[in-house]
Amino acid sequence: MLVVQGIIDGILAGGLYALMGSGLTLVFGVMEVINFAQGIIVILGAYLTYVFATHIGVDPFVTLLITIPIMFALGYGVYMLLLRPIKRDRVIMSLLVMYAVAVVIEGCLDLVFGGTLVQVSTPYATSSIHVGSLVFPDIYLMAFGLSAVLLGVLYVILYRTKFGRSLRATTQNTTAAKLVGIDVDRVSATTLGIGVGLGAAGGMLYGMTASFNAASSYDLISRLLVIVILGGFGSVWGAMAAAIIMLVIEDVISVVWSPVWGQTIFYLVLAAVLLFRPQGLFGRRMARAQ
Repeated sequence: MLVVQGIIDGILAGGLYALMGSGLTLVFGVMEVINFAQGIIVILGAYLTYVFATHIGVDPFVTLLITIPIMFALGYGVYMLLLRPIKRDRVIMSLLVMYAVAVVIEGCLDLVFGGTLVQVSTPYATSSIHVGSLVFPDIYLMAFGLSAVLLGVLYVILYRTKFGRSLRATTQNTTAAKLVGIDVDRVSATTLGIGVGLGAAGGMLYGMTASFNAASSYDLISRLLVIVILGGFGSVWGAMAAAIIMLVIEDVISVVWSPVWGQTIFYLVLAAVLLFRPQGLFGRRMARAQ
């Protein structure tokens, strides 16, 4: 039963990590920008939820009505002010810019909140459903459900809207998209805004399932990069599948062997994928036209 419980825990946690990683892979797919700030963006979302929930008394899920627009505006502004002016060596320069953004946000969070670990506390964060000897934590069920809903909304945006068609055209061929009248800068800014907004939702859920401070972003970004690389850069659904696969493997190894090896196997699988299938499990060997 320990293995079954590990599989359940891995699937539920994988939904949360899929949500946090979806913004990272979406931004890369459109802009070919590795958003190194995604980890601290998730932590920023967790802190915003912590402030509204702890000091104002707003339910964490309700805070999304406030935090997602705030974070969307942050992402949109970062692109317009810092990324759009880059004209040469965009991949490398954008990576350095996003690293600088991460450092600035981390410094501000440290200045305001210090290094003390905090967690978003709610009555349902510690309750669970028991089915025989199996345990289904309420917060993880809610996190998985919210992740499914938001990723479903993202699917609708990508494949059922005019903006989604513009986004996919930009992904496939930037020059052709410009020639048919698509405002590539607006699409890119909106995409980064969506990616950062998804980070706000992921941060809210992360803040209710784990203690965190600003330094937590380092472990978080490393895990998100593993998931995105494993799923294939630019593939939202690949990231979702990779998140569930990796979290199931980690949790099963943790319960049948050792928690230390549970975390280590995460990176051993990544090394194997990079050696034998560097485009990721669900990626394809193809270059984007410019």
